[in-house]
Amino acid sequence: MSTSEPELSPDVAAAKGLRTGWTTGTCASAAARAAAEWLATGSPPTTVEVALPSGQRVSFPTADVDPSTPHRVAVVKDAGDDPDCTDGAHVTAHVAWCDPGPGGTVDPAEPVTLLGGDGVGTVTKPGLGLPVGGPAINPVPARMIRSAIAEVTDRPVVCTISVPGGQTMAEKTSNARLGIEGGISILGTTGIVKPFSTASYRASVVQQIDVAAAQGLDTVVLATGSRSDDWAKRAWSELPPVAFVEVGDFTGIALRRAAGEGIANVRFVGMAGKIAKLAAGVMMTHFHRSKVDTDLLAAVARRVGANDTVIAAATATNTARHFAEVCLAERQSAPLDLLCSLAAERCRAHAGDELVVEVAMVDFAGTEAIGRG
Repeated sequence: MSTSEPELSPDVAAAKGLRTGWTTGTCASAAARAAAEWLATGSPPTTVEVALPSGQRVSFPTADVDPSTPHRVAVVKDAGDDPDCTDGAHVTAHVAWCDPGPGGTVDPAEPVTLLGGDGVGTVTKPGLGLPVGGPAINPVPARMIRSAIAEVTDRPVVCTISVPGGQTMAEKTSNARLGIEGGISILGTTGIVKPFSTASYRASVVQQIDVAAAQGLDTVVLATGSRSDDWAKRAWSELPPVAFVEVGDFTGIALRRAAGEGIANVRFVGMAGKIAKLAAGVMMTHFHRSKVDTDLLAAVARRVGANDTVIAAATATNTARHFAEVCLAERQSAPLDLLCSLAAERCRAHAGDELVVEVAMVDFAGTEAIGRG
């Protein structure tokens, strides 16, 4: 039995001391194999080995083995050094022989019937690429689970995946907006969690746009964070929850996805720093990847005839926050409105002029709008 540590990608390897972890999909496949081994051999394994989508094989200790609930095994998720709400979750599988009943049949091409148990969400809306009414187990993890079981037996089985406490974990995710109710999703495309991965966040943004489009919405609201998102929900309370998407730094990705999915209107909400970057045409707004163009802030201030104090504030520091605070203190909102208008213009151009874009700048407490464009 081989156990190997996944190779770090260059960006993660550069982050010294950070450990990679395992997706819920990998843990579910390991738990499923262990439960299947118990069913097939009569003895629960203490460790279990499974294959990742890359073909690499990894092993895990089993947990929660209780003779009073046979063929039910858990694997405890280790997310490494990624800030993941499912870290420590007991991803559990129960495997039973599938009895088709008198005259019944089992599809030989699909001998594993996969169900969602306690703590695994149920899909209630289209747009996720999963059947409505089925468990929120994404395609790659589903294949991993079925492959892990197939290594043990070719007899038809029913495999139920559950995650105790998954309902509480799901409150920290975007599942409710996506129409996934009752628990978390079983996720993963590589089987490995990379610390502070942006890929998973980007995928979540794309998924949220897809779900909104599948509901037939013509308007989505993109917010950079929770405070901006809270303000937006109050400002446009007539829109359904699925219309609100926290994009973080992935504004450009969200805009193009919205245009590609036929959504007509985008309302963007953020704070001064993000909007200043958008106004300069920077669509990936992470602070490590881009800086605020203070010369642009000064030009905006001059263009609207702002006073000398506001103009000086534009280049006094490297932060748009200082500029915005001085604008507010001087009771001059015109520079902030122009920044929003420029940001909206850049966003429209980035999406191929396929969208109507409005931009709102909120204060740093997320309580009120201080600029519109």
